[in-house]
Amino acid sequence: MSRPLHAVLPAGIDDPAAPSGGNRYDRQVLNHLAASPDFSSVREITVTGDWPRPDAAARDRMSRVLAELPDDATVLLDGLVSCGVPEVLAPHAGRLRLVVLVHLPLSDETGLSPAAATELRALERRALHLAAGVIATSTQAAAHVAAMHDLAEVHVAAPGVDRATPAVPSPGGHRLLCVASLTPRKGQDLLLAALSQLTDLAWECTFAGTGTIPPVPAGLEHRVAFPGALAGAELEAAYANADLFVLPSRAETYGMVVTEALAHGLPVVATEVGGVPEALGGGVDVVPGKLLPPEDPQALAAALRGWLTDGELRERWRARALARRETLTGWDQTAHRLAAILKNIEEGTA
Repeated sequence: MSRPLHAVLPAGIDDPAAPSGGNRYDRQVLNHLAASPDFSSVREITVTGDWPRPDAAARDRMSRVLAELPDDATVLLDGLVSCGVPEVLAPHAGRLRLVVLVHLPLSDETGLSPAAATELRALERRALHLAAGVIATSTQAAAHVAAMHDLAEVHVAAPGVDRATPAVPSPGGHRLLCVASLTPRKGQDLLLAALSQLTDLAWECTFAGTGTIPPVPAGLEHRVAFPGALAGAELEAAYANADLFVLPSRAETYGMVVTEALAHGLPVVATEVGGVPEALGGGVDVVPGKLLPPEDPQALAAALRGWLTDGELRERWRARALARRETLTGWDQTAHRLAAILKNIEEGTA
């Protein structure tokens, strides 16, 4: 018998000017769940606030939202709006079935002071111990969250991806693309530092995403572009007009843009952090690109130099990317996995 599902989300989930991996994940799985027979209805409730550190008014809004839900309801909460407010969750944890979807542990965000990270970690620990279930978006992230917060189990529902038309490569592979919010965690500064070592080669690089543009090294001004957030046809065009995808993140739970690039047949150079190896896939000997240590612009520059100067390497990586493209899973499978997790939690078998 199908049952209702209540989803509590941050406001702005569908704002095209501020896209994020977490918002895209939420939108895709909720759309698929709403169309599935697993739930009689899927009710989305968005809560405005400066999450994960909301003011008193936002906390009151969140409290009212939970208070209005019926007893024994299953409530899927985005971690951004729930992990920082355990005192709001606590009065309702006994009568509601709270399930928290953790896209990124709060204390893993870059730029936090040690005191702020410690505070957020403690808040998140309290919140997750109030939940009937916790879900992460990669096996690595699940293990990390479980160890960090001493949880017996964290479930995994990895992101899906929409299959796309493969990009047509240029002869020299000179078109580089990075799609990510312009934040220190995504490491665009590291990519710029690497590119500054490659001025003797032909290349151009597009940095798609919102945020603060990092300082551009002298001499690169006309070789890099920061078009802001791209979505829909504009984002598809960016992938279609690229040869290599680069993601130099300092931290990732999964790296949805990696599978989006692979869905377009693009090889990927990325840092070996979080769930990125899981997203990239391919196995040790057939990686569709290259994994690098984080915080190493020299290694990144060497990898990009190899790509730009070695035609055989480019062909090999492209073939592997196209092979990986055939194994990517869709959002329908993600939603099916999430529905199964929620059912098991409801039945007490999770």
